[in-house]
Amino acid sequence: MANKLKIALPKGSLQGPTLKLLEKAGYNVYLSDRGLRPSSDDSDMDIYMIRAQEIAGYIDSGFLDCGITGLDWAYENRADLVDMAELPYSRATTRPTKWVLAVPENSPIKTVQDLEGKRIATEGVGITERYLEEKGVTANIEFSWGATEVKVPDLVDAIVDVTETGNSIRANNLRIIDTLLTSFPHFYSSKGAFEDDWKRGKMERLVLMLKGALDARDKVGLKMNLPEKFLQQVLDTLPSLRRPTVSQLSEDGWVAVETVIEEAVSRKIIPTLKELGAEGIIEYPLNKLIR
Repeated sequence: MANKLKIALPKGSLQGPTLKLLEKAGYNVYLSDRGLRPSSDDSDMDIYMIRAQEIAGYIDSGFLDCGITGLDWAYENRADLVDMAELPYSRATTRPTKWVLAVPENSPIKTVQDLEGKRIATEGVGITERYLEEKGVTANIEFSWGATEVKVPDLVDAIVDVTETGNSIRANNLRIIDTLLTSFPHFYSSKGAFEDDWKRGKMERLVLMLKGALDARDKVGLKMNLPEKFLQQVLDTLPSLRRPTVSQLSEDGWVAVETVIEEAVSRKIIPTLKELGAEGIIEYPLNKLIR
């Protein structure tokens, strides 16, 4: 029987960004009508679309070999997993998600200690319990099924909720007291799968390609031809991962220069390169950057 890697991908707000990341890494995933058991162009992978909140538990129990889910949900479930890589992407931005403790703007509560004996609503009950234990505060924590921001102040005294930008918190006239946890998605393996040579090798290659796709984000390749007498001026101008690649052209006195730069830098630097004598300047997108 052929080897198979059972892998979970997050269904919900992270689904789109995760599938795009996999595609950039070279793995095409094809959703079915309900989207729960997608197929892919890698026959070694058996894919499950599962809510991010549940993935760590299924990996920890050994039902799945590996998966992508947030550090926050692995922490919430106290899952005993092998953390193979942090993958710095989010559902809406490139910022990490943050679990924050928030109260109404006009609340007399100023610090976490002021929540002694109070009521807190959150989807991250485990995250909140561990935070309050560390702070030595006893409060009543209730699970929230959603729309957590609207529960204060009528139903609870405070909330612990997840945010990337803080816009929703501010829009609901809430004030952040503290940040409990900062989280990006991670690639997790079960301990059993990690001990299996074939599965570990498969996961390590997958992680390498995912990290390469993320490292290439917001970067472009840049190449140009240049009179050799202007080479040092161009090298002094170019930002790069390392020294640019320089090769001799067939025409005497000319060189080819190639490098990788931040995409936002290119619009500033290309006119300067042109002024320094560069010709045939080409900017091209990158899919992966393997360091």
